[in-house]
Amino acid sequence: MPEFLDLHSKASKALRAAAEAAVRRHGLHLGQDHLLAVLWRQDGSTPGEVAAALNVTTPNVVKAATRMAAAGLLTRRRDDRDNRLVRLWLTDTGRTLQAPVEEERRRLEEQVIADLTETEREHLLTALAKIHRSATALLNETS
Repeated sequence: MPEFLDLHSKASKALRAAAEAAVRRHGLHLGQDHLLAVLWRQDGSTPGEVAAALNVTTPNVVKAATRMAAAGLLTRRRDDRDNRLVRLWLTDTGRTLQAPVEEERRRLEEQVIADLTETEREHLLTALAKIHRSATALLNETS
């Protein structure tokens, strides 16, 4: 169904651009908000734990964490019990971004689904979850 793929691609690009603009208002790059969200839930996670939560590679998390540490959003510290592990900890600056970034994401979501009825919203979320499962299964088959 090429129509679906084309429409999904266009919608994804537009949403990505809107999300990028939203997080930039808070001095972040797209994706850094997701990394922060993992730490807002579980401060002190390892890069591997963050990568698993976000379904990205650990080197991608390490690269982002390096930039974010330089920006004063998080710090890296060796684990107290296992010196081989590095843990990522939010700074006060990283913590204070939680409320405004979550509000930006909520507002963006509301704006993009504003024209949908409650039933359409439910169907969309159900359909997207199924599409995500199918796409993930395809990825797992090829890797």
